Amino acid sequence: MRYDLDDLRLFTHVAAEGSITGGARLMHLSLPSASARIRALEAQADVPLLIRERRGVRLTPAGATLARHAREVLAETTRLDSAVASYAVSRTAPIRLVAGGSAMHQLVPAALATFLRDHPEYDVNVRERRTIRSVRILAAGEADLGVILDDEPTELRTEPLADDSLVVIGQAGGVLSGRTSIAYAEVAEHPLVGLDRGSPLTQWMEDRLGPHAPAPRYRTLVPTLHTLITLATAGAGLAIVPRRSVDTNTAVEICPLQDTWSTRAHLLAYSSTAPEPAHLLAAHLRAAASVRV
Repeated sequence: MRYDLDDLRLFTHVAAEGSITGGARLMHLSLPSASARIRALEAQADVPLLIRERRGVRLTPAGATLARHAREVLAETTRLDSAVASYAVSRTAPIRLVAGGSAMHQLVPAALATFLRDHPEYDVNVRERRTIRSVRILAAGEADLGVILDDEPTELRTEPLADDSLVVIGQAGGVLSGRTSIAYAEVAEHPLVGLDRGSPLTQWMEDRLGPHAPAPRYRTLVPTLHTLITLATAGAGLAIVPRRSVDTNTAVEICPLQDTWSTRAHLLAYSSTAPEPAHLLAAHLRAAASVRV
């Protein structure tokens, strides 16, 4: 037997709604048209699929079997469509996004995951850059959209996105336990773990600490925030990280810094020629920023 996919989709809606009327509404069909399709399915199967009652329909055993297999066939068809579509060449230029290391840790991946799922027709090129470099790239039209920090003067169009203030983290029950805040000068008295010297966060902090800041002892320097947070949580040393980078369910002490430079925020920044798809991606970045991590 050969089945029409729209007939199968209609039948699954009828089964879920408990009425042909409900199934017809979801398929945007008239009731007579939907009824005719169901009768044709029953004729093809040569067995009753529904029990008609005054207030709706019930599935016969054969109907329940058909509904179950129809859902599997439709789900597999959706996966097939997605798999084939992934080979299609985008007819538009990729959206060009620039962002700093902090935003690249959770914010940008979360936004890309939903954007690329919801908009298979668009591709995205992502580059990690410090804010000062991102501003120049956006101003030159070499990127469409950026996630930058709020401390860099710019004439770009910007909008608030998310808090990106820095905190100190350490092992649960350790030296930060019970503290409501701490100054960097005191943090530097403890063994630390940090990011590589060339990382945007390390360079940003060094620019603000200046040459006369206390010289900390770093037990190790690592390339990613994920590794840094793992080490600090395990007790390898204290670490200074963006608050948003630490999951709320992580068993770690979190202590705000008293230093004014630790308070900062992310902004969305647009180039003057940002195409419409960049605004769609911006909406996903806003949604990702609204989720408490």
